[in-house]
Amino acid sequence: MDYFPLFIKLKEQNCLVVGAGAIAARKIDLLLRAGAIITVIAKEVSPAIVSMQNTHQLFIKEKEFEKSDAKNFRLIVSATNCSNTNQIVSKTATELNIPVNVVDNPDLCSFIFPAIIDRSPLIAAVSSGGASPVLARLLRVKIESIIPPAFGQLAQLAEKFRSAVKVQIKEPAQRRIFWEKILQGSIAELVFSGQHQKAEDQLAKIISNTQANNNIGEVYLVGAGPGDPDLLTFRALRLMQQADIVVYDRLVSPEILDLTRRDSEKIYVGKQRQNHSLPQDSINELLASLAKQGKRIVRLKGGDPFIFGRGGEEIETLLEEKVPFQVVPGITAASGCATYAGIPLTHRDHAQSCVFVTGHLKDGTNNLNWKQLSAPNQTVVFYMGLSGLNNICQSLINHGSPSHHPIAIIQQGTTTNQRVFTGTLKTLSQIIADKEIKAPTLIIVGTVVTLHNKLKWFKAK
Repeated sequence: MDYFPLFIKLKEQNCLVVGAGAIAARKIDLLLRAGAIITVIAKEVSPAIVSMQNTHQLFIKEKEFEKSDAKNFRLIVSATNCSNTNQIVSKTATELNIPVNVVDNPDLCSFIFPAIIDRSPLIAAVSSGGASPVLARLLRVKIESIIPPAFGQLAQLAEKFRSAVKVQIKEPAQRRIFWEKILQGSIAELVFSGQHQKAEDQLAKIISNTQANNNIGEVYLVGAGPGDPDLLTFRALRLMQQADIVVYDRLVSPEILDLTRRDSEKIYVGKQRQNHSLPQDSINELLASLAKQGKRIVRLKGGDPFIFGRGGEEIETLLEEKVPFQVVPGITAASGCATYAGIPLTHRDHAQSCVFVTGHLKDGTNNLNWKQLSAPNQTVVFYMGLSGLNNICQSLINHGSPSHHPIAIIQQGTTTNQRVFTGTLKTLSQIIADKEIKAPTLIIVGTVVTLHNKLKWFKAK
């Protein structure tokens, strides 16, 4: 970050604005909304500033800015057309350790004005660090369109009952869970529909019936998809933001992990071939144990939890331990990687069915139904098959697939590191022999692979 975002309390604080044109007027308006006491210094004062003086208490000095003018201010803004004046204001404020903003000149600023979404007391701000103020404003418009004005009233309701909730619910973690339920449930809907008194009455009733306790937590099994954060579901993102603890595997990309709650505890339980940081049984027990401590755990899994994600094994343990859970589907690697590689899994001219297969079984073998997998007019997708690629190709040939049958291997599909290698059952191993293939990978077998060059659309770096 080039700038650290902060919110400064300016109510009844003395602020100086150097300049009195249209741009200065916009900055003054923002400062007035924050309750600042404003002094304006300028040789000429525009009608807009004069109008503000008639409705607000502005102290206007029609003069040149001098260094002695900068003392005893909480914040200074320079909005003049004179570069020399702007430089003097910036240097003076810096020497006095006063935050300063020179409009449209980030190099002279110690702080910048963000694009503001005002739902007081709820405030959101967007900044591009001065790189593109227009882009920041466009993003502000998008955010404003999805945050109703009533969110400010919802914040006021929470503020009104905050002390009562704190008295009733002593544990901070339990209070957070309580408020998340209230602010996303029926109480919030009452506020949004204008039924404020009814919302207050219902909230007061809920608080009076709430006892501080160590309720059992909950586990969210969330499919993180094949790698691209844009492929997460809304529900997945919402639960990721609520969880106290994140238990994740090696297929979860850093970009997706960054979308979890900032203060959540992160526990890595990734597995590699013959290198498990935590055995599956231990992972199952860990999830149950943490939930019994009243924690909300998101179990982040690459792809989909129920497609070679061992989600079924984990929820069996949770059911036995009577731990509440939710399962959030994710875009499985087969669908995501094939799509980004331009390889349709089904096609009227090529494949009327699709089979998902794991490259190795629980006992470490790959004793699969090769005769069925070698049948024509289908697509076969192998998960976790990179180390057994030679055996996969030879087994398919041995059971009836032609040696020239198309096959593709996709590295880190849907991400900027995606690479696609195509060949035949006979040639692919040779094609990738001198390539450094990085996990995760996916293998697709079938004549649909021949469509890759025609249909590929995703441009990796």
